[in-house]
Amino acid sequence: VLPVPQSFEDIKNLVTMPDFGGFSNPKVWIVGATIAIVASIETLLCIEASDRLDKQRRITDTNLELKAQGIGNLVSSLIGGLPMTSVVVRSSANANAGATSKISAIIHGVLLLICVLSIPMILNLIPLATLAAVLILVGYKLAKPATFKHFWHLGKFQFIPFVATVIAVVATDLLKGVGIGLAISIFYILQGNMKRAYYLSREKLNDADGINIKLAEEVSFLNKAAIKKTLKNIKPKSNVIIDARGTSYIATDVLEMIQDFANIRAKEEDINVELLGFKTSYKDYESSEDSHVLITHTRAM
Repeated sequence: VLPVPQSFEDIKNLVTMPDFGGFSNPKVWIVGATIAIVASIETLLCIEASDRLDKQRRITDTNLELKAQGIGNLVSSLIGGLPMTSVVVRSSANANAGATSKISAIIHGVLLLICVLSIPMILNLIPLATLAAVLILVGYKLAKPATFKHFWHLGKFQFIPFVATVIAVVATDLLKGVGIGLAISIFYILQGNMKRAYYLSREKLNDADGINIKLAEEVSFLNKAAIKKTLKNIKPKSNVIIDARGTSYIATDVLEMIQDFANIRAKEEDINVELLGFKTSYKDYESSEDSHVLITHTRAM
């Protein structure tokens, strides 16, 4: 229930200054560290989901996001506020409304502040069941039946961890659910790595603007961060060759990231991209197929 201040004095009473004597209490440090870890993990998960909702396939700077969250939580705590995190519900609502910039998040925050200060009594009248229905609708859009069907066709190495994560999150909470899903994913990855190793190499070509990225025999989601960083640092008007001729398996999210780079960002930044040896699909850890496709994007003159 939101407080309903009747005067300026009531508003001043809502601001609670921190008790710095708590720094000498070890329990305060434990609780603070726990909140920081949980909030950071939740924010990183939200960023991963939000980047997938972005039609322009932009990549969020996670370090900058966590720094901003830390500063915001520090200021909030100094006036008696609660810690805050990124929430996929808000990001999904903005994306569905057609928002394409950070202005939507700023407007969202300003509108919330105006409503809390001007009409708290009306907000208190909104039934919790109504808010629950909104959350259910947003959750359905993020995990609709078509998503389950998509992962089913990708094979059990993608489908089982996905379903296990969804069930665990619903049955427990976000942090435990993600932990369970991560443990199951690691099990399948280790099972695949028993058959083949993986590595990532990146080398400059003779041309100063040429970049050659050779993928390993197996590229899992563990390689995603390194590949994402490499693609992000590629400058406009570069010549890029991504070689997968010796690759037998590429995780779905890594493959989608490479395709988005070649089909969207490369065109926008005049980058010449040549994809060598990519298969039409990669399912589980099956035997290597002989059929490969050559996908070349040539920048416009």
